[in-house]
Amino acid sequence: MCRHLGYLGTAVSVASLVLQPPHSLLRQSWAPADMRGGGTINADGFGVGWFAGADATVYRRVSPMWTDSALPGLLGPLRATGVLAAVRSATVGMPVVETAAAPFTDGRWLFSHNGVVRGWPSSVESLAAGLPVTDLMTLDAPTDAALLWALVRARLRDGQDPCEAVAETVCEVAELAPDSRLNLMLTDGRTLVATAWTHSLSTLVTADGVAIASEPWDTDPRWTPVPDRHIVTATATPGPPSLAVQPLGARPKGFHD
Repeated sequence: MCRHLGYLGTAVSVASLVLQPPHSLLRQSWAPADMRGGGTINADGFGVGWFAGADATVYRRVSPMWTDSALPGLLGPLRATGVLAAVRSATVGMPVVETAAAPFTDGRWLFSHNGVVRGWPSSVESLAAGLPVTDLMTLDAPTDAALLWALVRARLRDGQDPCEAVAETVCEVAELAPDSRLNLMLTDGRTLVATAWTHSLSTLVTADGVAIASEPWDTDPRWTPVPDRHIVTATATPGPPSLAVQPLGARPKGFHD
């Protein structure tokens, strides 16, 4: 089912988020704790995206995270104010290629999907048909995650705010493809949005930043599980880190008419 994490806050070592905690994303690639029937390991690729300038930088590979001997040397010196990273467990029948690994990116945006769209691809054919042909022709990979990113990105381009774009995409897909697992994560380095939809998600708020992750990476008692079918919106600047959790439904609270 994949695992992912996001962080916003003061600049920190990217390795301190992804590789070094006792239950880091690296460990979750081979020993996840809460897959909930969605596989046993996450060995079908990984990606790390970070913000240290105007746009996001992304490093993706098709191999398991634990096999990349260059990764500690790459991430160790890096410091970033925003990070989105993921390890992949490919759904049966979907390709295992580098471009299928999250995070997907466009300019400042980073996106990840932890889950599966049931009945793919016919269940969401009508949503795909509403996208520009060029977007469909240039999907990173022929996967449900890449299509979800195209759907969210189209809403962002239309001027929707990140929370609304993610929430409406989840609700539309869930209506057409019941029993889907739709844990989405999106950030532009200023706002971090994530959904808990039939899978695990937890949050951590400290004086220095805010993190959202499929699984807590340590035993800090401040980690808080997100209820199922809820959406989380986090910011870290300007001002202190903040986090809001709302229920997901047909029209989540706070949406514009």
